[in-house]
Amino acid sequence: MRIAGIVAAVVLIGLVGIPILFVLFAALSDVLPRPGNISLANLSLETIGNIIRGSTLNAAKNSLLIAFGSSLVALVIGTLLAVLLARTNVPGRKFLRVAGVAPMFIPAFVAALSWSLLASPQSGLLNVLLRDLGIDFTVNVYSMGGLVFVLGVYYAPYVFMFVSSALALMNPELEEASLVHGGSMFGTLRRITLSLMTPAIVGSTFLVFILTLENFPVAQFLATPGRIDTLPTFIFRYMNESPPRGNEAAAIAVVLVLIVLALTWVQRRILAGRDYTTVAGKGSRSKTLDLGPWRWVAAVLVSVYFLVTVILPVGALLLVSSYSSPYIPSITGMFDRGSITGERLFEPLTDGLTLNAMSNSAIVSVATAAVATFLAFAVAYLVYRTRLRGRNALEGIAMAPVAIPAIVMGLGLLWAWLIIPIPLYGTLGILVLAFVVTQLPQAFRSMSSSMLQVNKELEESAMMHGAGRFRAIANVTAPLMRAGIGSTFMLMLMLSMRELTVPLFLYNTNTRLLSIVIFDQYENGSMQNAAALGVWYVAVIGLLAIVASRFGLKSLN
Repeated sequence: MRIAGIVAAVVLIGLVGIPILFVLFAALSDVLPRPGNISLANLSLETIGNIIRGSTLNAAKNSLLIAFGSSLVALVIGTLLAVLLARTNVPGRKFLRVAGVAPMFIPAFVAALSWSLLASPQSGLLNVLLRDLGIDFTVNVYSMGGLVFVLGVYYAPYVFMFVSSALALMNPELEEASLVHGGSMFGTLRRITLSLMTPAIVGSTFLVFILTLENFPVAQFLATPGRIDTLPTFIFRYMNESPPRGNEAAAIAVVLVLIVLALTWVQRRILAGRDYTTVAGKGSRSKTLDLGPWRWVAAVLVSVYFLVTVILPVGALLLVSSYSSPYIPSITGMFDRGSITGERLFEPLTDGLTLNAMSNSAIVSVATAAVATFLAFAVAYLVYRTRLRGRNALEGIAMAPVAIPAIVMGLGLLWAWLIIPIPLYGTLGILVLAFVVTQLPQAFRSMSSSMLQVNKELEESAMMHGAGRFRAIANVTAPLMRAGIGSTFMLMLMLSMRELTVPLFLYNTNTRLLSIVIFDQYENGSMQNAAALGVWYVAVIGLLAIVASRFGLKSLN
């Protein structure tokens, strides 16, 4: 096991640590990391001065405002949905549960594409409809409010899942005691229930804040047309200039990482020193809050959320990709005879470029799922089934990418594999490694939770009867964890299919993924093609979600 631990440490440091070191080097140096330039003599703090310029500070301010606003929206929506599900008699509870997580199966950049089709100031479908109805009002998604809205509603499921899970585990006797002593139902919800949910609420809100702060696709789709700069779009723009301004991009990347680390520290300080224990040895069913006639209002609100996050975006993709013209001058007249053809919708299924991208996406996703699942199993086993020295450090390294924004990791991987003398850059292999690195924390968390549910005495019993450790793992531990392994595999498959940011710096003409093709079509102004690809993209991910549910996958966390 000692050799296995050393191998695992080397692999993790190579996958996670080296790319981060390259980003740090580029941020502190006046040259880019490439053969012949790696020298301590090159180190300088000169490029760090670029971050104090007005344009970069404005981008940082915008990023923080967008992250704060969207996390607040997500907090309100997610918490409200969770409380309605766990503590009220709202009708349609099964539908509420589906509505709460459904937006997660629409990738963020596809959601941004859909809302650019719905609410762009000039040609958005909603604005065309308003003009048809003679209403002098314009919905503009290319604005700070539009960004906050889209990010908030599509990240609300993270808060919903955290809070609803915590409510399901909470000891209801605490709420009962409040009611017995004269507390009202709403007062109990506010003072007891939500107060005890602080770890789940704070944790999910900080997670959403970090994810929206570092989000590149939505910002590129919606902020760039509105001339709103964010730190991720700044990094992307600097790397795509000619010549690339990699040092400045790296300096901004380091600032982004420092903000994320600071937020993580603040979160721990908020929760430190307080007791939030709510799970006791015995429990009882909590009392349901009777909303009276307001329960139908709550049901309508849930339906509106589902309409806004799923029905309208998918409907917009279908309408635009099925229309005979790239421009829709009138909603009321778009269903005239011959206007809806569907020709563009099915065109991707016969296009060689798209089919190749679909094939690449499938290969990369399956390979990533296999490698990440195996690596997560190995690390989880070393951490929770052995007494190796440094096993906690292995867990720390495996979880480190959580604090590294995807666009920063993409930069580090680009520079690392341009220098490392292994011919991996420009192949699908580099994309697989990149996805494994960024998704390893989710794989490790999923695998470790499954491993902790399996009693290690079963494996020890097999070893006492003569089986070697690896045979005991293969014949006892792995079969007992079959559901958890399958769930982790499907989770990695779905996350790989959704990814856009990381491969942006790593693909070439032959290794484009479906997400990259959609991004390129949008950037080139081919909205119908992008919409058609978006429809099939959502369909594939929806199919994966159905398959994943059969393996017991409950969420994307």
